[in-house]
Amino acid sequence: MADAAAKPAVEKGGGDPEMKGWLLKWTNYIKGYQRRWFVLSKGVLSYYRNQSEINHTCRGTISLHGALIHTVDSCTFVISNGGTQTFHIKAANEVERQSWVTSLELAKAKAIRAIESEEEEEEETAQVVPSQEISTVVRDLTERLENMRTCYDLITKHGAALQRALNDLESNEEESLASRTKIVNERATLFRITSNAMINAGNDYLRSAESQGHKWSKMLHHEREQRQRLEEIIEQMAKQQSQMEQAAVFVRRNKPLPMSSSSTTVCMTPGAPGTNLTSDDETEFYDAEEYGCDRTGDSPIDSTFILKLNKRRSSSEDQVGSEGHTGSSSESDEQRRTIQTVQQVCLVSAARVASGGDDNNGDKVDEASKSQTDLVRRASTARASKSGNKGAMVNRRTRVPDKPNHSVNLWSIMKNCIGKDLSKIPMPINFNEPLSMLQRLAEDYEYSEVLDHAATLTDESEQLAYLAAFAVSTYATTAVRTGKPFNPLLGETYECDRMDDLGFRYLAEQVSHHPPIAALHCEGKQWVCWQEFSMTSKFRGKYLQVNPLGGAYILFPKSGHRYSWRKVTTTVNNIIVGKIWVDQHGTMEIVGSNAAHGNKCILNYKPYSYFSREVQRSVKGVVLNRNNEAKWVVRGTWDDKIEIAPVLETSGTADNPTYTTGEYKVAWQCRPPPPDSEKYYNFTTLACQLNEPEDGVAPTDSRNRPDQRLMEEGRWDESNKEKVRLEDKQRTVRRAREAEAEQAAAEGRPYPVYEPMWFKREKVEGSDEFVHVTKNTYWAAKAAQNWNGCPDIY
Repeated sequence: MADAAAKPAVEKGGGDPEMKGWLLKWTNYIKGYQRRWFVLSKGVLSYYRNQSEINHTCRGTISLHGALIHTVDSCTFVISNGGTQTFHIKAANEVERQSWVTSLELAKAKAIRAIESEEEEEEETAQVVPSQEISTVVRDLTERLENMRTCYDLITKHGAALQRALNDLESNEEESLASRTKIVNERATLFRITSNAMINAGNDYLRSAESQGHKWSKMLHHEREQRQRLEEIIEQMAKQQSQMEQAAVFVRRNKPLPMSSSSTTVCMTPGAPGTNLTSDDETEFYDAEEYGCDRTGDSPIDSTFILKLNKRRSSSEDQVGSEGHTGSSSESDEQRRTIQTVQQVCLVSAARVASGGDDNNGDKVDEASKSQTDLVRRASTARASKSGNKGAMVNRRTRVPDKPNHSVNLWSIMKNCIGKDLSKIPMPINFNEPLSMLQRLAEDYEYSEVLDHAATLTDESEQLAYLAAFAVSTYATTAVRTGKPFNPLLGETYECDRMDDLGFRYLAEQVSHHPPIAALHCEGKQWVCWQEFSMTSKFRGKYLQVNPLGGAYILFPKSGHRYSWRKVTTTVNNIIVGKIWVDQHGTMEIVGSNAAHGNKCILNYKPYSYFSREVQRSVKGVVLNRNNEAKWVVRGTWDDKIEIAPVLETSGTADNPTYTTGEYKVAWQCRPPPPDSEKYYNFTTLACQLNEPEDGVAPTDSRNRPDQRLMEEGRWDESNKEKVRLEDKQRTVRRAREAEAEQAAAEGRPYPVYEPMWFKREKVEGSDEFVHVTKNTYWAAKAAQNWNGCPDIY
């Protein structure tokens, strides 16, 4: 299967590992392995149908920087970029598989070092004008300065000799006057020669500096003016946009746009007429007209909205696995086709139809569902009261120290980061909040009582509707939380045992540094949730866009229902000027498997728009059963509440269905923020308790991070220094591992890759994807206080 070339060829002296040979690659279009020619070169793994295609037709590539390499069995391994590309590869035998894995790991380490070196060099030379002429002149002046220093040393030496000769002339009377005078003249001549050389060298240096000084001054002045002009233009554009947005709000409030009597909705989809197409990384917001929003109430009434249904099929029209997505990436004729069906959904309330459209009947509907709505609200209130109750089992704090009033110009720091992935750029803590990303992810379970209620339901469609409400609730605090969490160190962990008061316990570990990946496991009394979180972030000057990677999974053991979903895109706006605000937008698809196979919920997070009639930050969606029939409707906003209603009847066409809904009830209600929370990073009560010191936790727990603790205490300068120290320590440990791996490869022996302490990577049931799941050893280790094997990361 593989020829003799399929052996690691690692160059001595740190050269790039190179390999090539035949391997079997999993393809989706035949659901089997196909023979492909693979080439590893310059940190990139590429594959072709055969060797003759190398010069003209590449079927697929993966850059090893940030790639995940996982061994499945003695012959099979998986390589993924953490996003959409995943190669499932099988070697002929275990030796060949180990050769490939070793070379891939070495190539990945080499690629990481190269990128880090480029970033360090770029950071050091960020303020230097790149000019070959300047470099030449600097070298010339440096040589002349060295000549001046040499002359100075000679003057000092000969001056001292002349002084000694003069002293001898006065004190020694035995020698003849002629011989003493001769010695003094010789010393004086040497001193005069070296002094003249010093003067000439100084004149040369002065002439060179004067000839170039004026030119340098003009160049520096020009560069400074150009940069300042560019910054002023960008700031002016941002201010103008802010003024236009404010004017749009004023016009909308004073002169509302006329309501259309028709049910036509404009949907901007890629490739449609009038759509401004951009690249994937440059995706901009679009505005779509929305109808039927009741401006007199707190929530939208019966209306129309766009529902995008994604169906993925192979070239042979075979459906993919039950998880709704696969991880394999194949060549052009092996790629899966994504069929997107756009539906314009019209919602009609059964109560409104019966009353002839009488708006007063809405009060009756609200009154009829009051008992179910109050149930959720009472649970939320009781949960919040219990978590902050001083008389509870654990006396927990309810706030953190106030944020220091450090004035910082974010634009001055971030303007050099435009177009870059901020997750790979060390940033000062001025952007941060005193929480690790592992702790911030624990806030997803702030409203875990919604899951508790969902676990008790027997109707699987209603259960999925409540799960959708929970998925939306994870964004509740992001509207006002503009601080960036600390990037976890490799091996960092965090536990949150709140089983006594909140009904869940949570464990997270940073399982990968390149790419950064966090593995989470949270369990309640009637549900188990786990997820793998990673992300990419790009700064575009006006806004910062965060694209989450990885999936979330939940299992209800009583019913056997299991669901999976992925988070939507987060955008942080007004980085340059104005008040920073956060928006969520995109489509979230919650897919059922196991006993819930075939059920799904599609949620549309509408992008914020000053020109939309829609309630801002709105979320709308539909729960579909395994027969693709709408059973529940979900609506609301991701920062306030979610309402759900059963679908009583479906009419209309497949592209324009009309759902007649029953009574709406509140599935999730956001709790109000604590008083003066804006003074301490807009933390909720739960967020304030996440970093509270606690005895008995693992030594790698985020509570023990010194830089994070110093920031919470308001000692920002010390925190920045400590953050740099921790990052340097992590970098040193990683480079030591890479050196050991290279040594092992040179000696022809395998070197074990990094393994997490509390999680292991397994294949997702019913899918080709892999995810980190718990080993179920942490809580036993905590009970025994046995932390052997925990890395020294702080």
